[in-house]
Amino acid sequence: MAKRRIPVADGLSACREVRAGESARSVRATAVRFLLEELGELAPGHTVEVRVPPFGAVQCVEGPQHTRGTPPNVIEMDVDTWLGLALGQLSWERAVEDGSLRASGSRADIQGLLPILRL
Repeated sequence: MAKRRIPVADGLSACREVRAGESARSVRATAVRFLLEELGELAPGHTVEVRVPPFGAVQCVEGPQHTRGTPPNVIEMDVDTWLGLALGQLSWERAVEDGSLRASGSRADIQGLLPILRL
């Protein structure tokens, strides 16, 4: 299970602000990290690593666990893509089509877990 570092109230507040158009780096960072924590809670495990540089990453999804080096199933995207996917403003297919989401590995598809939060 992912380690929770962002209080739920703070995370929800940051997500609401981002959804309303807030662009402050600190607010966006809080929203990204909170949504990654939520994904870790929703799908605990170590099979897939979701990376949203520069703000964070989480390992999630049950299944085979890697112990060293780069995991075999990696999803990486920019901040705007993650926020769009996690808040229901962007589809997985669209993110893949426009190249803003990169996924490698046979289990690197979490679209069934998205959106994480609908506001």
